[in-house]
Amino acid sequence: MKYQHAFVCGDPALDFTATLRARRSSRIEVLTTPEALDTWYLESGLVDSVTPAGPADLEQARTVREAVYRLVADRRLGRPFDQESLAVVNAAARRPTAPPQLIPPGRRTTATPEQALSSLARRAVELLGGAESLLLKECSSPECTDIYIDRSRGARRQWCGMEPCGNKVKAAAYRARKRNAPALATR
Repeated sequence: MKYQHAFVCGDPALDFTATLRARRSSRIEVLTTPEALDTWYLESGLVDSVTPAGPADLEQARTVREAVYRLVADRRLGRPFDQESLAVVNAAARRPTAPPQLIPPGRRTTATPEQALSSLARRAVELLGGAESLLLKECSSPECTDIYIDRSRGARRQWCGMEPCGNKVKAAAYRARKRNAPALATR
């Protein structure tokens, strides 16, 4: 199955913050429609089905996403949490989540957009309140602003993922070396 969204950050809460790309420059919004939000919830694995989101659900999801991003950045940089962002995430996390149901083939979770967002906010609370918050890093690609969990041996991971960023950086470095190689050889 080909996903429309990337899931490379190591936690759904971080992958959700990555739905606004290139935050310091072009700011590319991935969640452009309520349908894109529904698709993200399904592809993330937080829920198995979701009732269709509306424009208000999309706006609320973006608000929570930005609050989570600010809190993640605060934690990563060792700053105190932004109080407004803290209130937004905690309010979303307090809302009911969708209960999983046991069905003959296995487990199934059907949610409303509000329940899916609550599950996501709870994931952010667990991440930011736990030991893995010490492993947060920002992607080294100049255009990327994704934050990921570096679980690599020796904490040497540099990119959010090879496909979205690592391959591009490596290819650009290779091309730069090739361009400079003839100039270095003639000296």
